[in-house]
Amino acid sequence: MSEKRSSFTGKIGFVLAAAGSAVGLGNIWRFPYLAAKYGGGIFLLVYIILAITFGFSLMCAEIAIGRKTGQSAITAFKSLDKRFSFVGWLCAVIPAIILPYYSVIGGWVMKYFAVFITGGIGNASNDAYFGEFIGKTWEPIGWFFLFFGLTALTVMLGVQKGVESVSKVMMPVLVVLTLFVATYSVFMPNAMEGVKYYLIPNFKDFSVMTVLAAMGQLFYSMSLAMGIMITYGSYMKKEISIEKSVRQISIFDTGIAFLAGIMVILPVFSVSGNTDVNAGPGLMFQTLPKVFASMTGGGIIGTVFFLLVLFAAFTSSISLMETVVSIIADKTNWNRKKICLIVFLFCLLMGIPSSLGFSAWSFISVAGMSILDMFDFASNSVLMPLTALVTCIFVGYYLKPKTVIEEIELSGKFTAKKMFVIIIKYVAPVCIVLILISSVLNGLSSLPIFEKFKI
Repeated sequence: MSEKRSSFTGKIGFVLAAAGSAVGLGNIWRFPYLAAKYGGGIFLLVYIILAITFGFSLMCAEIAIGRKTGQSAITAFKSLDKRFSFVGWLCAVIPAIILPYYSVIGGWVMKYFAVFITGGIGNASNDAYFGEFIGKTWEPIGWFFLFFGLTALTVMLGVQKGVESVSKVMMPVLVVLTLFVATYSVFMPNAMEGVKYYLIPNFKDFSVMTVLAAMGQLFYSMSLAMGIMITYGSYMKKEISIEKSVRQISIFDTGIAFLAGIMVILPVFSVSGNTDVNAGPGLMFQTLPKVFASMTGGGIIGTVFFLLVLFAAFTSSISLMETVVSIIADKTNWNRKKICLIVFLFCLLMGIPSSLGFSAWSFISVAGMSILDMFDFASNSVLMPLTALVTCIFVGYYLKPKTVIEEIELSGKFTAKKMFVIIIKYVAPVCIVLILISSVLNGLSSLPIFEKFKI
């Protein structure tokens, strides 16, 4: 017997759960190092403009599709137009690929929080510490198992008791912790140099790659093109305003990303000037522990920082798993506990190779990428832009924007509908094609045949 479809209790529950999905490692880990890499203030300005136009429109479309059909992505597209049922399968594959390796990284965050809260800041600040940790065979797998086990337990409790309840607690706490660390960062010695770099746009640093990098970041930050917002939209009550909810999610998401830049970039500038600010993905696990170790009260600040990163990673992993569980439920009508157990076992089997790719299986690489990087490249650089592109074409030229607008206007006037139509039909498809091309070329740039095409 099929179970009655769950729903969020109201607007607050929906917004916090959707914001919890959007606010994750993409905001607190990826956003700061991209901002540092692509010019600080100019990247921030471009990102904000894109978030309130490009990101807003795509999120409105996805949530409206979910609410209109009352189904997860895999069946939502089929119910609207059988020719586009393959888009639902793309949306099903993406979170299934991301969830295992994302949980591996979540395990790393949990490990660092444990190290800092037990006073191990001296060890964590050692240059070789991170490499030695992920180079072990069993310890990273243990942390991955713990992180993902808590995720699975939350999802097993259901939409209201699990996903919504956890989000209602964790998201306000995350905001408070973020504000605390960001405020502390502003008052550090020499932090004003970081403020100038991060907040004042230098148009000399503007380039096409600034726009493409900021636009690509939107997919990570706002949980777009992976079926999550369609799934959450299917749990949304008709009387709740989609437009207002999306604006609040966008403000929440962009605000946390903005504060994350302050939390990360300013302390690095304070301690080492701009020499380490371009450390890239290693900024959180290698550079920041050294920064915290050199700060007065760095042990406390570091502990709080990794706690909020852990909360952000946890709420996003919940949304990824909830999407996979919802998709399977819509196809099979099995009960939630059975599906959660299947997904749990599947992700364990998929996540272990990603963890071992830095230790026992480090000899395995594809185009110079580790196993984890390979999964990340396939999902984020290829499948997500491709899914977003097809979704825009579907909404813009087959389903028609009018259908989405009518769904949004069930709960009030859609004030941004003209902008929505222009972006979905004309702007977004062109921009996404450019993102897809640049992402693929950069990802494959280690291969000799692609080196000359690196952007």
